[in-house]
Amino acid sequence: MKIKLGEVIKREEKKRINGQIKVKLIRLIDSDGKQAGIVSLDIGLAKAKEAGLDLVEINKDSSPSVCRIIDFGKLEFEKKKKKQKKSPKNYSIKEIKIRPKIEEHDYQFKKRHAEEFLKNNYKLKISLVFRGRELQFKDIGIKVFKRLQEDLAEFGEA
Repeated sequence: MKIKLGEVIKREEKKRINGQIKVKLIRLIDSDGKQAGIVSLDIGLAKAKEAGLDLVEINKDSSPSVCRIIDFGKLEFEKKKKKQKKSPKNYSIKEIKIRPKIEEHDYQFKKRHAEEFLKNNYKLKISLVFRGRELQFKDIGIKVFKRLQEDLAEFGEA
């Protein structure tokens, strides 16, 4: 892993639960989300046990530490679920490059590959590449592009 100058590294800190909490006084938030006030750790653990839930340290940096009575497994599940929503879906995109002066065999070869990609549910990107003076004859390139689009119409939509 390379670290750039000025880059901040975030370390995923694990939440401390039940017996892992080492402070004497805690600010307790009950399972309904209401503040129960500042109590000793023993009272917090007793209330969590009574509710059949876990005592989770939410913020250890404040004084006193903020702890909440919550189902820890549910908290972790929701955290993972939220993380999954953030990550974008990976769509595989295949690209085919064609030129305006493409020979028939090369055209058929690229068309066959495009058909395979579309049959396998890939997204297809077709790039029309012009070199040098070919840019002056855009109409030839557009004809080749339209032809390929018509040939592939039965496999997907444009």
